[in-house]
Amino acid sequence: MLEIIDIYKRFGERVAACGLSLSLAQGEVVALLGPSGCGKSTLLKLIAGLERPDAGVLRFDGADLSGVTPDARGFALMFQDFALFPHLDVLGNVMFGLRERRVPRAEARARANDMLDALGLDGYQARRVWTLSGGEAQRVALARALVTRPRLLLLDEPFSSLDAHLRQGLQQDFRRLLGERGVPALLVTHDRAEAFAMADRVALLCDGRIQQCATPGGLLAAPANAWVARFIGYENLLVDAVVPERAFRFGPDQPLARVEDCVPQAEGMRVRVSTPEGRFVLSLSAREAAACAGQLRAGGEIGVGIDRGALLRFGGE
Repeated sequence: MLEIIDIYKRFGERVAACGLSLSLAQGEVVALLGPSGCGKSTLLKLIAGLERPDAGVLRFDGADLSGVTPDARGFALMFQDFALFPHLDVLGNVMFGLRERRVPRAEARARANDMLDALGLDGYQARRVWTLSGGEAQRVALARALVTRPRLLLLDEPFSSLDAHLRQGLQQDFRRLLGERGVPALLVTHDRAEAFAMADRVALLCDGRIQQCATPGGLLAAPANAWVARFIGYENLLVDAVVPERAFRFGPDQPLARVEDCVPQAEGMRVRVSTPEGRFVLSLSAREAAACAGQLRAGGEIGVGIDRGALLRFGGE
Protein backbone atom coordinates (compact mmCIF):
# COMPACT_ATOMS: atom_id res chain seq x y z
CA MET A 1 0.00 0.00 0.00
CA LEU A 2 2.45 2.72 1.18
CA GLU A 3 5.99 2.35 -0.17
CA ILE A 4 8.86 4.56 0.96
CA ILE A 5 11.88 3.83 -1.21
CA ASP A 6 15.39 5.16 -0.58
CA ILE A 7 14.24 8.60 0.65
CA TYR A 8 16.75 11.37 1.35
CA LYS A 9 16.03 14.71 3.02
CA ARG A 10 18.47 17.29 4.35
CA PHE A 11 17.91 20.63 6.10
CA GLY A 12 21.23 22.43 5.83
CA GLU A 13 23.74 20.31 7.73
CA ARG A 14 21.06 18.18 9.38
CA VAL A 15 20.19 14.90 7.68
CA ALA A 16 16.55 14.01 8.39
CA ALA A 17 16.32 10.98 6.08
CA CYS A 18 19.24 9.03 4.65
CA GLY A 19 18.32 6.22 2.28
CA LEU A 20 15.22 5.48 4.29
CA SER A 21 12.89 2.70 3.07
CA LEU A 22 9.72 1.37 4.66
CA SER A 23 6.40 -0.21 3.63
CA LEU A 24 2.94 -0.21 5.17
CA ALA A 25 0.21 -2.75 4.36
CA GLN A 26 -3.56 -2.31 4.32
CA GLY A 27 -4.91 -2.11 7.87
CA GLU A 28 -1.42 -2.19 9.41
CA VAL A 29 -0.24 0.13 12.19
CA VAL A 30 3.48 0.91 12.11
CA ALA A 31 5.16 3.00 14.80
CA LEU A 32 8.14 5.23 14.06
CA LEU A 33 10.09 5.09 17.30
CA GLY A 34 13.20 7.07 18.11
CA PRO A 35 14.74 9.97 20.02
CA SER A 36 13.93 13.62 19.33
CA GLY A 37 15.47 14.92 16.12
CA CYS A 38 15.95 11.51 14.49
CA GLY A 39 13.68 12.26 11.50
CA LYS A 40 10.34 10.79 12.59
CA SER A 41 8.17 13.89 12.11
CA THR A 42 9.99 14.84 8.91
CA LEU A 43 9.12 11.47 7.40
CA LEU A 44 5.46 12.03 8.29
CA LYS A 45 5.53 15.42 6.55
CA LEU A 46 7.17 13.91 3.47
CA ILE A 47 4.40 11.32 3.24
CA ALA A 48 1.71 13.96 3.79
CA GLY A 49 3.23 16.15 1.05
CA LEU A 50 4.10 19.02 3.41
CA GLU A 51 7.78 18.53 2.57
CA ARG A 52 9.41 17.26 -0.63
CA PRO A 53 12.18 14.65 -0.55
CA ASP A 54 15.58 15.48 -2.03
CA ALA A 55 15.67 12.02 -3.60
CA GLY A 56 13.76 8.75 -3.48
CA VAL A 57 10.24 7.59 -4.24
CA LEU A 58 6.96 7.63 -2.32
CA ARG A 59 4.12 5.45 -3.64
CA PHE A 60 0.62 4.67 -2.45
CA ASP A 61 -1.32 1.81 -4.03
CA GLY A 62 1.40 1.74 -6.68
CA ALA A 63 0.94 5.40 -7.69
CA ASP A 64 3.83 7.86 -7.41
CA LEU A 65 3.00 10.66 -4.96
CA SER A 66 5.59 13.14 -6.19
CA GLY A 67 3.10 15.21 -8.20
CA VAL A 68 0.15 14.80 -5.84
CA THR A 69 -0.79 17.77 -3.65
CA PRO A 70 -1.34 17.20 0.09
CA ASP A 71 -5.11 17.64 -0.12
CA ALA A 72 -5.38 15.20 -3.04
CA ARG A 73 -3.55 12.37 -1.27
CA GLY A 74 -6.50 11.41 0.90
CA PHE A 75 -4.37 11.16 4.04
CA ALA A 76 -5.27 12.51 7.49
CA LEU A 77 -2.56 14.08 9.67
CA MET A 78 -3.08 14.42 13.41
CA PHE A 79 -0.76 16.40 15.70
CA GLN A 80 -0.16 16.32 19.45
CA ASP A 81 -1.67 19.81 19.96
CA PHE A 82 -5.08 18.62 18.65
CA ALA A 83 -5.44 21.69 16.32
CA LEU A 84 -9.19 21.99 16.95
CA PHE A 85 -11.01 25.05 15.58
CA PRO A 86 -12.02 27.25 18.54
CA HIS A 87 -14.83 28.99 16.63
CA LEU A 88 -16.61 25.66 16.00
CA ASP A 89 -18.36 23.38 18.46
CA VAL A 90 -17.48 19.68 18.72
CA LEU A 91 -19.86 18.62 15.95
CA GLY A 92 -18.64 21.42 13.69
CA ASN A 93 -15.04 20.33 14.19
CA VAL A 94 -15.79 16.72 13.30
CA MET A 95 -17.89 17.72 10.28
CA PHE A 96 -15.29 20.19 8.99
CA GLY A 97 -13.33 17.84 6.72
CA LEU A 98 -16.50 16.33 5.30
CA ARG A 99 -17.95 19.74 4.44
CA GLU A 100 -14.64 20.72 2.82
CA ARG A 101 -15.06 17.64 0.61
CA ARG A 102 -18.57 18.83 -0.24
CA VAL A 103 -20.31 15.96 1.55
CA PRO A 104 -24.00 16.94 1.91
CA ARG A 105 -24.71 18.48 5.31
CA ALA A 106 -27.18 15.78 6.41
CA GLU A 107 -24.76 12.99 5.54
CA ALA A 108 -21.84 14.83 7.16
CA ARG A 109 -23.86 15.34 10.35
CA ALA A 110 -24.88 11.66 10.48
CA ARG A 111 -21.31 10.43 9.92
CA ALA A 112 -19.93 12.86 12.51
CA ASN A 113 -22.52 11.77 15.08
CA ASP A 114 -21.71 8.10 14.45
CA MET A 115 -17.99 8.76 14.94
CA LEU A 116 -18.54 10.73 18.15
CA ASP A 117 -20.67 7.89 19.47
CA ALA A 118 -17.95 5.36 18.59
CA LEU A 119 -15.47 7.40 20.64
CA GLY A 120 -17.76 7.80 23.65
CA LEU A 121 -18.61 11.44 22.91
CA ASP A 122 -22.33 11.23 22.18
CA GLY A 123 -23.94 14.27 23.79
CA TYR A 124 -20.86 16.45 23.29
CA GLN A 125 -21.96 17.81 19.90
CA ALA A 126 -22.77 21.34 21.10
CA ARG A 127 -19.82 21.68 23.50
CA ARG A 128 -17.26 24.38 22.78
CA VAL A 129 -13.82 22.90 22.35
CA TRP A 130 -12.17 25.09 25.02
CA THR A 131 -14.42 23.45 27.65
CA LEU A 132 -13.09 19.96 26.90
CA SER A 133 -10.53 18.05 28.94
CA GLY A 134 -7.33 16.96 27.24
CA GLY A 135 -8.63 13.44 26.69
CA GLU A 136 -11.95 14.70 25.32
CA ALA A 137 -10.20 17.10 22.95
CA GLN A 138 -7.97 14.33 21.67
CA ARG A 139 -10.99 12.10 21.03
CA VAL A 140 -12.58 14.92 19.02
CA ALA A 141 -9.37 15.29 17.00
CA LEU A 142 -9.31 11.55 16.37
CA ALA A 143 -12.99 11.60 15.34
CA ARG A 144 -12.29 14.44 12.91
CA ALA A 145 -9.40 12.50 11.37
CA LEU A 146 -11.27 9.21 11.00
CA VAL A 147 -14.67 10.51 9.87
CA THR A 148 -13.29 11.43 6.43
CA ARG A 149 -12.34 7.76 5.89
CA PRO A 150 -8.72 8.55 5.07
CA ARG A 151 -6.64 6.21 2.94
CA LEU A 152 -3.85 6.60 5.50
CA LEU A 153 -3.72 8.08 9.00
CA LEU A 154 -0.54 9.89 10.06
CA LEU A 155 -0.17 10.59 13.79
CA ASP A 156 2.58 12.79 15.22
CA GLU A 157 2.89 11.99 18.96
CA PRO A 158 -0.89 12.36 19.41
CA PHE A 159 -1.02 11.13 23.01
CA SER A 160 2.14 12.69 24.47
CA SER A 161 0.37 15.54 26.28
CA LEU A 162 -2.05 13.26 28.16
CA ASP A 163 -1.56 11.58 31.52
CA ALA A 164 -0.96 7.84 31.65
CA HIS A 165 -4.56 6.83 32.41
CA LEU A 166 -6.08 8.89 29.58
CA ARG A 167 -3.33 7.81 27.20
CA GLN A 168 -3.99 4.12 27.78
CA GLY A 169 -7.74 4.49 27.19
CA LEU A 170 -7.21 6.42 23.97
CA GLN A 171 -4.68 3.90 22.71
CA GLN A 172 -7.21 1.12 23.17
CA ASP A 173 -9.95 3.07 21.36
CA PHE A 174 -7.53 4.00 18.59
CA ARG A 175 -6.54 0.39 17.96
CA ARG A 176 -10.14 -0.79 18.05
CA LEU A 177 -11.38 1.81 15.58
CA LEU A 178 -8.52 1.32 13.15
CA GLY A 179 -9.07 -2.43 13.26
CA GLU A 180 -12.79 -2.07 12.63
CA ARG A 181 -12.26 0.27 9.68
CA GLY A 182 -9.11 -1.27 8.21
CA VAL A 183 -7.33 2.12 8.12
CA PRO A 184 -3.53 1.87 7.88
CA ALA A 185 -1.67 4.21 10.23
CA LEU A 186 1.83 5.51 10.80
CA LEU A 187 2.42 6.60 14.40
CA VAL A 188 5.33 8.81 15.46
CA THR A 189 6.35 8.36 19.09
CA HIS A 190 9.36 8.42 21.38
CA ASP A 191 7.57 6.19 23.91
CA ARG A 192 8.57 2.54 23.66
CA ALA A 193 5.58 1.30 25.66
CA GLU A 194 3.17 3.21 23.39
CA ALA A 195 4.81 1.87 20.23
CA PHE A 196 4.78 -1.71 21.48
CA ALA A 197 1.16 -1.49 22.67
CA MET A 198 -0.27 0.04 19.51
CA ALA A 199 1.77 -1.10 16.52
CA ASP A 200 1.89 -4.26 14.45
CA ARG A 201 5.48 -3.37 13.59
CA VAL A 202 7.92 -0.85 15.04
CA ALA A 203 10.54 0.98 12.95
CA LEU A 204 13.41 2.30 15.06
CA LEU A 205 14.98 5.49 13.68
CA CYS A 206 18.33 7.03 14.49
CA ASP A 207 19.90 9.93 12.58
CA GLY A 208 17.57 9.56 9.61
CA ARG A 209 18.13 5.82 9.20
CA ILE A 210 15.94 2.87 10.12
CA GLN A 211 18.01 0.68 12.40
CA GLN A 212 15.44 -2.13 12.51
CA CYS A 213 11.78 -2.72 11.68
CA ALA A 214 10.03 -5.71 13.22
CA THR A 215 7.15 -6.75 15.43
CA PRO A 216 7.52 -5.79 19.10
CA GLY A 217 8.20 -9.44 19.90
CA GLY A 218 10.78 -9.62 17.14
CA LEU A 219 12.63 -6.57 18.43
CA LEU A 220 12.75 -7.95 21.96
CA ALA A 221 13.87 -11.40 20.80
CA ALA A 222 16.53 -10.26 18.33
CA PRO A 223 17.58 -6.58 18.43
CA ALA A 224 19.69 -5.74 15.39
CA ASN A 225 22.46 -3.92 17.24
CA ALA A 226 23.49 -2.38 20.55
CA TRP A 227 21.73 0.94 19.86
CA VAL A 228 18.41 -0.81 19.25
CA ALA A 229 18.88 -2.98 22.33
CA ARG A 230 19.53 0.00 24.61
CA PHE A 231 16.68 2.06 23.13
CA ILE A 232 14.09 -0.65 23.71
CA GLY A 233 15.20 -1.05 27.31
CA TYR A 234 17.95 -3.64 27.61
CA GLU A 235 20.67 -2.65 30.08
CA ASN A 236 23.15 -5.52 29.95
CA LEU A 237 25.05 -5.83 26.68
CA LEU A 238 28.10 -7.62 25.36
CA VAL A 239 29.79 -6.68 22.10
CA ASP A 240 27.57 -9.01 20.09
CA ALA A 241 24.57 -9.77 22.28
CA VAL A 242 22.09 -8.83 24.98
CA VAL A 243 22.46 -10.56 28.33
CA PRO A 244 18.85 -11.12 29.48
CA GLU A 245 18.08 -11.70 33.15
CA ARG A 246 17.63 -15.42 32.56
CA ALA A 247 21.23 -15.70 31.32
CA PHE A 248 22.84 -14.77 34.65
CA ARG A 249 23.96 -17.49 37.03
CA PHE A 250 24.70 -16.83 40.70
CA GLY A 251 26.57 -18.77 43.35
CA PRO A 252 29.99 -19.61 44.82
CA ASP A 253 30.82 -21.73 41.77
CA GLN A 254 30.62 -18.70 39.47
CA PRO A 255 33.40 -16.14 38.73
CA LEU A 256 33.64 -13.38 41.30
CA ALA A 257 32.19 -9.96 40.42
CA ARG A 258 32.83 -6.77 42.37
CA VAL A 259 29.70 -5.09 43.78
CA GLU A 260 29.58 -1.36 42.91
CA ASP A 261 26.25 -0.45 44.51
CA CYS A 262 22.97 -1.94 45.74
CA VAL A 263 19.44 -0.55 45.79
CA PRO A 264 16.71 -2.38 47.74
CA GLN A 265 13.55 -3.23 45.78
CA ALA A 266 10.11 -4.40 46.85
CA GLU A 267 10.98 -8.05 46.24
CA GLY A 268 14.75 -8.19 46.21
CA MET A 269 17.76 -6.08 45.32
CA ARG A 270 19.04 -4.16 42.28
CA VAL A 271 22.79 -4.65 42.14
CA ARG A 272 25.43 -3.12 39.87
CA VAL A 273 28.51 -5.29 39.43
CA SER A 274 31.81 -5.13 37.58
CA THR A 275 33.09 -8.29 35.88
CA PRO A 276 35.91 -9.03 33.41
CA GLU A 277 33.23 -9.00 30.68
CA GLY A 278 31.81 -5.61 31.64
CA ARG A 279 29.47 -3.84 34.05
CA PHE A 280 26.02 -5.30 34.55
CA VAL A 281 22.85 -4.42 36.44
CA LEU A 282 21.24 -7.40 38.19
CA SER A 283 17.80 -7.77 39.70
CA LEU A 284 18.19 -10.31 42.48
CA SER A 285 15.16 -12.01 43.98
CA ALA A 286 14.73 -11.94 47.75
CA ARG A 287 16.05 -15.51 47.90
CA GLU A 288 19.12 -14.72 45.77
CA ALA A 289 19.81 -11.56 47.76
CA ALA A 290 19.58 -13.46 51.05
CA ALA A 291 22.04 -16.09 49.80
CA CYS A 292 24.78 -13.48 49.37
CA ALA A 293 23.59 -10.80 51.78
CA GLY A 294 26.94 -10.48 53.51
CA GLN A 295 28.56 -9.31 50.27
CA LEU A 296 25.78 -7.04 48.99
CA ARG A 297 27.65 -3.82 49.71
CA ALA A 298 29.97 -1.58 47.75
CA GLY A 299 33.29 -3.39 47.46
CA GLY A 300 31.80 -6.82 48.18
CA GLU A 301 32.16 -9.77 45.81
CA ILE A 302 29.49 -12.20 44.58
CA GLY A 303 29.64 -15.07 42.13
CA VAL A 304 28.14 -14.09 38.76
CA GLY A 305 28.34 -16.10 35.55
CA ILE A 306 26.69 -15.93 32.13
CA ASP A 307 24.98 -18.78 30.30
CA ARG A 308 26.15 -18.17 26.72
CA GLY A 309 23.34 -20.27 25.33
CA ALA A 310 20.75 -17.86 26.73
CA LEU A 311 22.17 -14.72 25.06
CA LEU A 312 20.13 -12.74 22.55
CA ARG A 313 22.49 -12.35 19.63
CA PHE A 314 22.22 -9.09 17.67
CA GLY A 315 20.32 -9.67 14.45
CA GLY A 316 19.18 -13.08 15.65
CA GLU A 317 22.48 -14.74 14.82
